[in-house]
Amino acid sequence: MLGKRRRLALLAEARFTPFEAKTAVCVLRYRPEHVAAVIDSTRAGRTAGECAGVGGAIPVVADVAAAAAAGADSLAIGIAPQGGGLPEAWRAQVRESLERGWDVLSGLHVFLGDDPELAAAAARHGARIFDLRRPPTRRTVAAARAAELEALVVLTVGSDCNVGKMTAQLQIVGGLNKKGVRTRFAATGQTGILIEGWGIAVDAVVSDFVNGAAEQLVLEGSKDADIVMVEGQGSINHPGYSAVTLGLLHGSCPDAMILCHQATREYIGDYREASWLKIPPLSQYVRWYEAIGSAVHPTRVIGVCLNTYDMTEAQARSACEQAARETGLPATDPVRFDQTPLIEAILQARAASPKLRQSASPAVSPKWCP
Repeated sequence: MLGKRRRLALLAEARFTPFEAKTAVCVLRYRPEHVAAVIDSTRAGRTAGECAGVGGAIPVVADVAAAAAAGADSLAIGIAPQGGGLPEAWRAQVRESLERGWDVLSGLHVFLGDDPELAAAAARHGARIFDLRRPPTRRTVAAARAAELEALVVLTVGSDCNVGKMTAQLQIVGGLNKKGVRTRFAATGQTGILIEGWGIAVDAVVSDFVNGAAEQLVLEGSKDADIVMVEGQGSINHPGYSAVTLGLLHGSCPDAMILCHQATREYIGDYREASWLKIPPLSQYVRWYEAIGSAVHPTRVIGVCLNTYDMTEAQARSACEQAARETGLPATDPVRFDQTPLIEAILQARAASPKLRQSASPAVSPKWCP
C-alpha cells in the first residue's frame, strides 16, 4: 500500500457501522488480510464481523495502544464524513500513531499533511502522512481520448451517493479476472484508492479538470487491460454532487454503464423534507444517463446493481426481479447474490464492441497500495 504492505488500524471511533464507516467497511471486505484491528472504544471487545458484517474475527479495540498490541503498524482513517474534516476527538489518536512512527493514511477532504502539528509529529518520528484525496499537480483538459481506446470502458452510475457503485465494480472486477479477462478498476474516490492502490479522488479536483482526470484514469488503466471499470460518483440529478457525476460520464467516455441503486431508498441524499427530491423510476435514470452520456460518446446502460443490505432475502429477490422487469436489463445484488448476470452483460457488450481485442489475455492480479 503506497510502497509497502501494512497491518492497518482502521480508526472509526464511535462510528463503526456499515454506513458511517464506509471506508473501514470496504477495506475490511476487500483487503481484510491487511487489517490488524479497528479502533472504536464504544464497541471494543467485539469483532469486525459482529459490528459490520465483514472482517470476521478482526478485533475492535479501544485505542492506538491496543491496536499496536494486535499487530498494527499504520493508521487509516475509516470514515469519510460530510465536510471532510478530522473529528477533533480523533486528533490525539492520529498524533499518537505518528509518534509511534506509524504512517497515517487519510481520505479526508482536509489534508492532514498540511496540519502543522501533525506534520511536525510525522517529521520528528520518521512517519509519513498520505492524503489520498490530494489531487495530482498535473491538470488536464479532456478531449475524448478515452473513446479511442481498444479497451471496453464500463462506468457505474447511480440514483444517489453511497448506493454501492464502488462495491459493484470490485465484485465484478474480481469475477472478470477469474474468467481470465484482463480487467482494471479505476478508483475515483479515497476508499477505492485505499483498496486498489491507485486512482484519483475526483471530488478534490478543480471542476474544469474533473473530466480530464477521469480521462487520464481510463488511459492509465487501459495500458494492461481489456476492460476498464471506472468507479462512479454521485448521481446525475443530485443537487449537491451532479457535477462530478457528469465529469466522470463525459471524461471516461464509457461504452457501457451499470446503474446502481439502494432498493429501499426513496429520496436523493435522504432529503425527506423535499418531495421534489424523490428518486424517480430506474427506467428514467436509464434514459437520462444514456442521453447525457451519448452527447459525447455512444453509451448504454447494460445492467442494474441493487444494494439490498437492509432487506430480507425474499424482499431482495423480489426487488431484483422488479428492476429487471422495469428496465428490461439484468439486475442483481452482486454482493448478496450471483454477480454472473452483470458479468455476462459486460462480456456481451465487449463481444459486440468494435473495440474487441482478438487475442486472449491473462488476468490482472489486484494491487494493494499505500
